[in-house]
Amino acid sequence: MSALLSAAITFALGCYALASILVLFRLVRGPRAQDRAFALDILYFHAILVVMVMGMRHQSDHYFEIALVIALFGFVSSLATAKFILRGEVIE
Repeated sequence: MSALLSAAITFALGCYALASILVLFRLVRGPRAQDRAFALDILYFHAILVVMVMGMRHQSDHYFEIALVIALFGFVSSLATAKFILRGEVIE
């Protein structure tokens, strides 16, 4: 791995860490349930991006499979959260 790619990966991970901290602030502060649900979706997205960047750093395909699983769980949890916010229940 070249020094430029290593520096770019480190910079990207730092940016994702800073963005995740700001999103955690929004998750805790709110003020509405929709803001918190959106912040949780963004955290899932950040987790996917971090796992994919780590896969590039370690040059392994297994990280991309983990990112796919995180994406599936994030999608299902987003649907459940949206249904709960709209109707007040998840299971009918």
